[in-house]
Amino acid sequence: MNGAKKRNSVSAAAALVTTAALGGCAGGGDTGSAGGVENAKVAFLMPDRASTRYDLADKPLFEARMKRLCPSCTVIYHNAEADDATQQRQARSTLAEGVKALVLDPVDSAAAGVIVKWAQARGVPVIAYDRLVTSVPADYYVSFDNEKIGAMIAQSLVDHLKQRGALGGLLQVNGSPKDSAAAQLRKGVNDVIGPSGFRRLAEYDTPGWRPEKAQSWVSLQIPRFGDKIAGVVAANDGTGGGAIAAFKKAGVRVPPVTGNDAELDAAQRIIAGEQYNTISKPIKVVAEASANVAYEFMRGERPPGMTMLYETPAELFVPTVVTRKNINEVLFRSGIMKASDACTGEYAEDCAELGIK
Repeated sequence: MNGAKKRNSVSAAAALVTTAALGGCAGGGDTGSAGGVENAKVAFLMPDRASTRYDLADKPLFEARMKRLCPSCTVIYHNAEADDATQQRQARSTLAEGVKALVLDPVDSAAAGVIVKWAQARGVPVIAYDRLVTSVPADYYVSFDNEKIGAMIAQSLVDHLKQRGALGGLLQVNGSPKDSAAAQLRKGVNDVIGPSGFRRLAEYDTPGWRPEKAQSWVSLQIPRFGDKIAGVVAANDGTGGGAIAAFKKAGVRVPPVTGNDAELDAAQRIIAGEQYNTISKPIKVVAEASANVAYEFMRGERPPGMTMLYETPAELFVPTVVTRKNINEVLFRSGIMKASDACTGEYAEDCAELGIK
C-alpha cells in the first residue's frame, strides 16, 4: 500500500463514525424511518472461530450499532467456521432472505469474489470487513491497517531484542494463505525484518490461522534451530499462543513472541511475561464504522472512502502496540478489558505487580 494514499489515524476513525452517524442518525437515535430502510435486513458474515473475537465482540458491537441506527432493522449473523464453501452458502441464504447490505469478513479473500458478484447482481452492496476481497472490488472496505500492524509488531520485537543484545534469528509465523489481511501483515513484517539485522530462520503460513498448526510447525523448528531462535514474529494471538505452547511443551526457554488482536488469553500471557506484545485494535471502531457504512448504503448513499485498495473505497485505522509496560493503560484503564476477567487465579499476583485492578 502506498502510504501517501492512506489516511490512517485514530482521529480518522472517530471522524468516520461521527460523520456516518450524523448522515443517518442525529444523536444516535432511531432513524429507521429515514431513507425507507425500516424493517430492512443486513447480513454480517464472519470467517471463523479460531479467534474468539467474532462471536464475542464483532457481532454484538455491530448489532448494537445497527440497533441504534435502525431499531426496526434485523442483523442476520453467520460464522463460516473457516470454510469458504460454507460462507458462500451462508451468503446465498442471506441474499435469498432479501438483505439490503452484506458485511463480509472473507474466509478466502480471492474466492469471496463470487459472493460480491452475487450480491452486486442483486443490487446489494458488499462491505468488506477486516479482510479485503481481492478478486472483485467490493463496495467498501473497513479495517485496521494490516500492513502497518505487521510492521508495528515486528519493529516492537526487533527493538526489544536489540535492547537486550539478543543474538540469533527469527521464526515468522504468518496467518492463513487464503487471507488478504495475512498477506498485508506479512508484507509489513518483511519490511521490518529485512533491514533489522536479524536473519529469518524459517517462515510458515498457518492454514486457517489455526493455533495447533502453528504449534506443530514451531515444534519442528525448536530442535532444528535451538538457541539460535531469538524471537518469533506471530501474526496474531492465536498463532502466537501456539508458538508459546510449543516452546513450553519442549521444556525450553520461551523467546519473545508477538501477537495481534489483544485477546484475553494473550493479555494474560503478556501479564505473566510469556508473550511479548499484541495489538490493541478496538473492535468497536471497525464494527461501528461498518454498521454506519452499511446503513448509508441501505439509504441509497455511497460513502467515498479515504483511500482505494483493489479498486475499493476504504477506511483504515491505526491501532496500538501493547506490551507489559503499557498493558494497564491501553487495555484496562481505557475500559477495553476488565481486570476481573484477566486477573484470575495464577495471574492475580502479576496483575498486582502491574497495578491492574
